[in-house]
Amino acid sequence: MAGMFTRRLRTKLAVPAAVLIASTGLLFTDPAAAQPRPEPTPNPWQMRHWPQTQPWQESEPLRTWSLPGTEAPAPIDPQNYELPDHMTWDDYKRIPGTKWNNPNVKGSVRNFRGALVLLDYPDQPFAITQPKNSTLYGNPNLVSDVPREQVAQFYKDFLNTPNELNRGHTIHEYWMEDSAGRFGIELGAFGAYRMPSKSYQYGIEASMQRGAGCPAGETCQLNIRTDARAAWIADVGEDVAAQYDFVFFLSAGQDESSTWQEFGEMKFQNKEDVTDEFGPPDAALPNWNNTRYVEWSSWAASANIWPNATQGSSTQAESSGMSTYAHEFSHILGIGDNYNNPYSVPARRAYSGPWEMLDRGTFNGPGGPHSRWLIPAVGGSSMGAQHMLRNKLKLGIVDEQNVLRLSREALGSSGVVVAKVTARAAQQGLAGVNIAMGTGDLAAPCDVNTDPLCDGRGYQNYTVEVIDRMGFDSFTPDAGVLLAKTKNQDNAPFIWTVDANPQDIDKVDFVKPDGTPQKMTIGDYRQLSDALFHAGVDSGSGFEYVDQANRLHFYVLDLQRDRRGILSYTVAVRSLDGAGPHVRGVKAYPSVTKAPRTGGWAKCVLPVRNTGKAAPVSGHPEDVTAYVGSDVYRVKAATSARGWTTWVANAVATAKFGQTVPVTVYVKRDPGAQRSAAVQLTATSESDPTKSATTSCIVV
Repeated sequence: MAGMFTRRLRTKLAVPAAVLIASTGLLFTDPAAAQPRPEPTPNPWQMRHWPQTQPWQESEPLRTWSLPGTEAPAPIDPQNYELPDHMTWDDYKRIPGTKWNNPNVKGSVRNFRGALVLLDYPDQPFAITQPKNSTLYGNPNLVSDVPREQVAQFYKDFLNTPNELNRGHTIHEYWMEDSAGRFGIELGAFGAYRMPSKSYQYGIEASMQRGAGCPAGETCQLNIRTDARAAWIADVGEDVAAQYDFVFFLSAGQDESSTWQEFGEMKFQNKEDVTDEFGPPDAALPNWNNTRYVEWSSWAASANIWPNATQGSSTQAESSGMSTYAHEFSHILGIGDNYNNPYSVPARRAYSGPWEMLDRGTFNGPGGPHSRWLIPAVGGSSMGAQHMLRNKLKLGIVDEQNVLRLSREALGSSGVVVAKVTARAAQQGLAGVNIAMGTGDLAAPCDVNTDPLCDGRGYQNYTVEVIDRMGFDSFTPDAGVLLAKTKNQDNAPFIWTVDANPQDIDKVDFVKPDGTPQKMTIGDYRQLSDALFHAGVDSGSGFEYVDQANRLHFYVLDLQRDRRGILSYTVAVRSLDGAGPHVRGVKAYPSVTKAPRTGGWAKCVLPVRNTGKAAPVSGHPEDVTAYVGSDVYRVKAATSARGWTTWVANAVATAKFGQTVPVTVYVKRDPGAQRSAAVQLTATSESDPTKSATTSCIVV
């Protein structure tokens, strides 16, 4: 049997002989050999379930930015976000200098031991034990006909051993990357255990199904953990179970989270259209049933378990991606959910969106949210986002020395703070900034029942961090600066992403069975795909944010990639109520440049000097001397010369006290323009607008 299973896997996955263990036929490889590679077959979510091509199956062109005219300058940091639905494995980018997927390297603070306990049912075998595409949902894909006695080892390897099927990515890798090597995960596998009741008797429960949909003569709302743990303990005993820090209960079949929409409103126009195939084994019941976020789904989808966690354990299904395990383990470690109902009435915007594991960052992965029903789970939910700064601090997986802690109240007396923040995936240098609002959120009350963009107020902090699309963050939609309001307690929303583009993103979510496009709701997490702030002007995003109520002004000043490709941004924050004790000043120096041909652009580089002087400061939670030795300047350019126009790529600049920095102005010569031009540059201190300097660039 082992040899036969090995041949099947070779046929289906084209796996090199070196990665197979002949004695078991299971998939395994050395971490160094696990390299991402192009998908050898068409995307498996391009299936038979919908009458026409869905929008996530089509590529979306990137937005490009340029100014009209010959040899036009370009924005320094254009926002080319990518919707999760359009991503493929080609989007994955390795973090330079890291090998977090190496199972031989343990967490430096703690290596958690988890028990993976597998469960199936009298009416529901494991999907991967069945022929390819044979289940009600068209599963399994890629792997099939796995003997039941080998399923536990298969899923242990799929989830936590680098191999070709998981493209070298594991739960251990996620936590090692997210924590910069502090937390690791190792798994032991047990089962499969046959549950005493049918799958839907556990899947149909009180809250999401509101008690409806249980076939006559049967008892539903059963506790899956009670029966699963009893079977496990009967097999291994309490002494063995006590050796594990937590338990992942892995249930055969689909989960409701990944099927309620795809096999509900996306497959059937109305609830009355749900076919008997997706109905219950009770003719007296309708073929639809209640579900979590909207009125109905197919009965079959509603009867699947919903992944969840309680203290010490979580439940998942075969369609639950690796990110689901990371999400649920976050709950086991003590952090709550931070997501909304995308379809609620009244509508409510997503909280932290695709940027956070405890929100819909769990859904990240190739193919996006509507590919999460695949078995094995190699699409959406296979590569979830890292945790945002607030949650990393709570989990203890970021060094305090790498977080700049500020006080809103102290900013008025210290003056503007300027800092260089590195992408969180890189885990080097400054990981972020936390601004504590000592007297709480001062914003006026807003009503979540009438304003979908209302954050609910009650926040205690702002955080600033940098996202780059590498590592597990490869499947976030954008790279840039992430600004958020946070609470100290897990009272959702306890992280609220500040959206640089709060307008409706106006994208199609899916196409209904009758051909009608269904737009993303205002509460859809993908509305925050364009939320990041970018440096410079004309990026498609913003480079600054002012919170008048909380008297804070945030800036994105510049960006840089080092020789290894690590992204960092220079950011600043100041109080609207004070500039600190420093002497402010500025001086600008003239320059000359050659005039372009007609229709072309010239570049003026003008030196701007910070002539101010630093003074001692105090009042912040830590010494900020190294971060208050600069000023931020607003730069503007203009010319009165006929037929000439000006443009600055960056409307703000920063310089340390005594430092001179170059400021670039672009100037265009239109047809019929006079032969030369004088371009005026004005640099004004944001801290003290009375300190301003003007100079000229002569274009001849």
